[in-house]
Amino acid sequence: MSNLPQQLISDMVAWRHHLHRFPECGFDVNLTADFIADKLKSFGIEVVRNIGQTGLVGILRNGTSDASIGLRADMDALFIHEQNEFDHASQHEGQMHACGHDGHSAMLLGAASYLAANPDFDGTVYFIFQPDEEHGCGAQAMIDDGLFERFAIDEVYGIHNFPGLAEGELMVRPGSLMASESGFEINIEGVGGHAALPHQGVDPLVTGAQVILALQTIVSRNLSAISETAVISATEFITDGTINVIPGKVTIKGDCRCFTEKTLEHIEQRMKQIVAGICEAAGANHTFQFTNTFYPTVNSPQQTAYAVEAAEKVLGKGKVNASCEPLTISEDFSSMLRVKPGCYVLLGNGTESVGGCALHNPKYDFNDSILPLGARYWIQLVKDRLGRPNG
Repeated sequence: MSNLPQQLISDMVAWRHHLHRFPECGFDVNLTADFIADKLKSFGIEVVRNIGQTGLVGILRNGTSDASIGLRADMDALFIHEQNEFDHASQHEGQMHACGHDGHSAMLLGAASYLAANPDFDGTVYFIFQPDEEHGCGAQAMIDDGLFERFAIDEVYGIHNFPGLAEGELMVRPGSLMASESGFEINIEGVGGHAALPHQGVDPLVTGAQVILALQTIVSRNLSAISETAVISATEFITDGTINVIPGKVTIKGDCRCFTEKTLEHIEQRMKQIVAGICEAAGANHTFQFTNTFYPTVNSPQQTAYAVEAAEKVLGKGKVNASCEPLTISEDFSSMLRVKPGCYVLLGNGTESVGGCALHNPKYDFNDSILPLGARYWIQLVKDRLGRPNG
């Protein structure tokens, strides 16, 4: 497709800067949702509010086809003190768009504006603006609130900027693109006492140490080295002892990442067995809690092929990596991909200066130069998937 009108590009930059100045976190994105809804309505797009608390959907119909496509952007920011000093820096103390969701929303608004003015497609486009991606709750909240029952969405697509990948390049893969994220907490209760008389008690510290070491055998001895990549990390070890007192209680907390739900279930099961077995052998009591926050992000093969085709038309074949390595970061768009076929892609934010600054960094900023690339990708995908009206 041809380049976007310069006025639309300027508008997207202005929208992005506005959203960056006024970041909101979690589900508390009312100002952001108001801004986005007002823009969509100004384009002539129908808007449905308060889906999954503060989520919203814009609906654009054209032609006679029943075919449809869902395009999703996230709206929430992070609880980070911004360290940038440019004009559009955050005016909400302690909150910052340090992951580029301001850019994602601006790109989707740009696509919505263009498609409303140039409806060269046959079917329905659903523009999905989601709250609370960062905590992994927003996508599921919208799903639980009937996102896919209330709207006849055939397939769903998402996009995220990626610092360190060159501006104008895109990467994706069919199957598992990103990992799950799960947390665990193990509480071990023994019998504390004098450090000089350990035989009179049950030492939860030694028991906990054995648990931590044994958890590492799950990856090395219970999962396939070929097909079940995973990471299990104990990150906190908390006791109520002191220098000459064996503690009575120990708490172990940590994080797990893997790429399939089958592996996720296997890890949880083995963790339960290991903790229970070691604690029983030591004579200690325990509780075990495993909380899954993000599912693996698993792209549908056919929809990935459609995404690659659209990206190559916009960026050029040499700029699209269709078989990138999987990433151990997580994304709650995964919840939508569990319900509908779709694809999530990563668009280069750049390698130098602002574009190369890592996500979740207080110096991060979205690269405005990729706004038109993301919008054009969305527009091309809609035209490819929905075709043209008859006549």
